[in-house]
Amino acid sequence: MASGGSKSAAYILLMLNLALYFIVTVIAAWAVNHGIQRSREAASVLSLPARIFPIYFPFGNMATGLFVIFSLLAGVVGMGTSLAGLHNVFQWDLPNLNAAAASSLITWALTLLAMGLACKEIDIGWKDSNLRTLEVMTIIVSATQLFCTGAIHAGVEDAAWKRNRMVGRV
Repeated sequence: MASGGSKSAAYILLMLNLALYFIVTVIAAWAVNHGIQRSREAASVLSLPARIFPIYFPFGNMATGLFVIFSLLAGVVGMGTSLAGLHNVFQWDLPNLNAAAASSLITWALTLLAMGLACKEIDIGWKDSNLRTLEVMTIIVSATQLFCTGAIHAGVEDAAWKRNRMVGRV
């Protein structure tokens, strides 16, 4: 059946996503730290509304603040989902696969939000070269999370089909 292929694909994609989300988290955490350290002197020359704007970053463009924060959030949630998903895929029964499918879908939605902000930041332009890596990694991890979500959902369908087949034979 397809359970062996779906299980191995989900396992490989979860391991890949764990590494990619770790890289996204590290780069986004660096950007937040860098923004906090440099925002005081950079924001002091701005006019009053921009000075009190809480998501101002002294590098990048006006989409950078939201992009970095949502990338950090997606990275942390993605790492947690990948770790929990690895445990659930090892179990490979219907309740665990349903939990993995739900958390994978939520993580993919959050990653798509960060990817949309990355696309907006690319569209606006005038950004520092340090953020290009975060933009590219966010776009790549949104695609791999889509494939991982599909592999887990295929496993859910296979496990549900096997369960219904076993119940019908009793």
